[in-house]
Amino acid sequence: MPPQSDPRDPLAPLSPRLPSPLQEVHDERFARRGLRLLLKRDDLIHPALPGNKWRKLAPNLRSVAETSHRRLLTFGGAYSNHLRATAAAGRLLGLRTVGVVRGDELADRPLNPSLARCTQDGMLLHFVSRADYRRRADPAFHEELRGRFGACAVVPEGGSNAAAVRGCALLGEELRGRTDVAAVACGTGGTLAGMAAGLSAGQRGLGVAVLKGGFLTGEVARLQRETFGGPRGDWWLEERLHGGGYAKVSAELSDFAADFAERHGLPALDEIYVAKLLFALTRLAAEGVFPRGSTVTAVVTGRRQPGDP
Repeated sequence: MPPQSDPRDPLAPLSPRLPSPLQEVHDERFARRGLRLLLKRDDLIHPALPGNKWRKLAPNLRSVAETSHRRLLTFGGAYSNHLRATAAAGRLLGLRTVGVVRGDELADRPLNPSLARCTQDGMLLHFVSRADYRRRADPAFHEELRGRFGACAVVPEGGSNAAAVRGCALLGEELRGRTDVAAVACGTGGTLAGMAAGLSAGQRGLGVAVLKGGFLTGEVARLQRETFGGPRGDWWLEERLHGGGYAKVSAELSDFAADFAERHGLPALDEIYVAKLLFALTRLAAEGVFPRGSTVTAVVTGRRQPGDP
């Protein structure tokens, strides 16, 4: 049972399960190379805000809940887990939420299950052109949006800011002394930036990029500078195994995800992040990247949602 929340805590209605469970799985693809594989089950933190969504959103939600702001605005794509989690948190905390969605062509189409869930949780969706969406970090654009929707707190795409990075540092702290390598799938880099900072000396953080571009190393470094004033922890990025880009899911990856879940009695894997992470770790193990005797931990940052592509 999770510990009882302090009713005075503004986030008490969310009641997270922390620390998240650490589960060992026996997988011969790792065992025959002398490796232990653990799963850090962050997908079990909260049913509506699983995994890194809780860790990244909670500090931002706390800062909003402790101010006069009652509206939160953030950004995401048509299948954004971040938008879904923000909408759910808003419903639970009594906050109004606005989701700025990439792609104004979607405004006249039926909502996919992901965006429909956002509206059911009370989120107001605002569709913008891809050119405008590229301005999502521009303070002038934020002021335009405040002029349209009123005073609001703005949380960046994916929730990755200094507050979120500090929240993810707690993930690394939960893994101290438990693993040699802590690995996480990376979209915006915030989870890796924080997790690596929370690990102890001798442990390494590994980020597996799920999208193309080769920019994540710079993003992780930037987030650490903004949060901690400089680099923290020992980490590296694997950027070869993105599978073609964000939300690109091959038949090989789908087969791997289904087989891995069946082997280990897991719920269906999120294929955009978690399956790519586990597939990459399996490939890296085969390549001999991890020294024999190592313990490798994969952070399960979320679960497959209805309507995921």
